[in-house]
Amino acid sequence: MRPAPTILHLDMDAFYASAEQAAKPSLRGKAVVVGGLGPRGVVATASYEARRLGVHSAMPTAQARRLAPNAAYLVPRFSLYRTVSDQVMELLGRLSPLVEPLSLDEAFVDLEAGGTADDSASARATGEGLRAAIRAVTGLSGSVGLAGSKMLAKIASEEAKPDGLLLIEPGTERELLAPMSVRILPGVGPATGDHLRRAGMTTVHDLAEAGEAELVRLVGKAHGHGLHRMALGLDDRPVVAERDAKSVSVEDTFDVDLHDRVRVRAEVERLAVRCVERLRAADRSGRTVVLKVRRYDFSTLTRSETLRGPTDDPTVVREAAARLLESVDTTGGVRLLGVGVTGLADYTQEDLFAQAADAQELAQRDREHHAPAAEEPVPEPEADNGDQLAARRWPAGHDVHHEEHGHGWVQGSGIGRVTVRFEEPWSAPGRVLTFRIDDPLLRPAEPLPLVRESPDYSSWPASLPKSRSSGAAASGGGESSP
Repeated sequence: MRPAPTILHLDMDAFYASAEQAAKPSLRGKAVVVGGLGPRGVVATASYEARRLGVHSAMPTAQARRLAPNAAYLVPRFSLYRTVSDQVMELLGRLSPLVEPLSLDEAFVDLEAGGTADDSASARATGEGLRAAIRAVTGLSGSVGLAGSKMLAKIASEEAKPDGLLLIEPGTERELLAPMSVRILPGVGPATGDHLRRAGMTTVHDLAEAGEAELVRLVGKAHGHGLHRMALGLDDRPVVAERDAKSVSVEDTFDVDLHDRVRVRAEVERLAVRCVERLRAADRSGRTVVLKVRRYDFSTLTRSETLRGPTDDPTVVREAAARLLESVDTTGGVRLLGVGVTGLADYTQEDLFAQAADAQELAQRDREHHAPAAEEPVPEPEADNGDQLAARRWPAGHDVHHEEHGHGWVQGSGIGRVTVRFEEPWSAPGRVLTFRIDDPLLRPAEPLPLVRESPDYSSWPASLPKSRSSGAAASGGGESSP
C-alpha cells in the first residue's frame, strides 16, 4: 500500500453506447443498446438511459428488446471504438510510462512513476485534468478513481460513475470498504458471494471480522488468504505496463444453425482471415491454431494444431483451421464457430516461409484426397433471404455515404430497403431517407471523428500543478466530484 493515492484507474462511461450517442445527435439522451441484434445476440453495452430500464451488459438482446422496445439497437463499430481508445491511451501515456490497459476503455496508471503526482492534491489535480482532456479530445466522459492500490482505485472509479472522480485517502480504506457488499471485491462472483452469504457474511466488514482462518475454511487457502487481505484494504500489486496477450481469437454466433458443410467451412476460413488480421494488427505471430465449434445442442468442441513455427500467414491459419474442422461432426447443425491463435511470439520471417511451404503441400494433399469425382456435384452454400443479406451489408448503426445527401448511418434494413439518417457528430439531428439496398449512390463509409477540431494537447500535462506531501491537503477520502 502506498502512503499517497498515486494509482489512478480510468473507466470510460458506457463506452460503446456513449460513443454512438456522440456520433449520432439524434440519439443523445435516448436509450441506446450496442451488441448482437440477431435472435442469439447479446448486449455489449447499454447507455445509462437504457440501464434505467433494466438493460445491462451480457443480457440477451431479445430480453433487452422486451425491457426497452423503443431503444436504438446498434451493431458495434469497433474501428471507431479503437480509434477513440487510442486517443485516450495516448493521453494516459503522457501521465506515466506505467500504463496498464485492461480493455479498450479501462486502464491503471502509476502517477508516481510519471512524476505527475506525489500527494493527494496533485493526484486530484491530475485526475481532474485527465477527465477534462478526455472530454476535449474525444467528446466522451470517463470516471476516475485514485487510491494507494489498484484494488481501491478500481473500486473508487466504480463508485464515482458516471462522470465523476473519487479519491480514497490512505488510512481511510477500511472505513470506506466496511459497509460495501462482498461482491465489490475482485474475485468474488455470484457463486462465492452466495457461499459467503450463507455463512452470514454480506459486507466487507463481515469478512474482516471473520478472520483469515475462517475464510480459509470457507473458500480454501489461496482464496481465503487473498480475500482477507482485500477485506483489510491491502493490495500490493504493481501497475504493469505490458500485459502480453496469450491468444488472439474471433468467433461468430449464427442466427440460424448452419447445416451445410460447405457453408461451415467457408465461415471457418473467413474467421481465420479475421483472426490473422487481428494478429498482424498486434504485430504478433502464433504457433498454435485453435478451432471452436458450438453445436446445435450447446455442446462445445475445441480442436488445436501446433505448427512447426510461429506464423501470421492467413493461408497457413486458414488451412490449419480447415483441417481441424475435418475432425468435428457438424451433422446436427452449428450455432457458433471460432478460430484462434495461441503461443504468441514475435514475427519470424524464416518460420513463415517454412510454414507456408508446409501448408501448401498439406493443402495440395487434402485437395487430391477429397476432390469430388467429375460427375459428383459440389453442394451450394445455404442461400440467405433478403433481410439477412441487407442486415449483413447494411448493419444497423454503421456509417454510409450517399453521393447526394452526404454522410449518415443505417437506422435499419429489410425487404430490399435500407433506411438512413443523415447527420454528423457536430450537426443537428438529421433527416431520414430510405433507399434500395443496391442503390449505386449509397456506399459504406468510415466513421467520422467525434470531435470536429480536437484541441492541441501536445504539451499536456506539463501545466498540471504539483505539490509535495509536506502539508498540502486535499478534501477527505471518499469525496466525489462529479
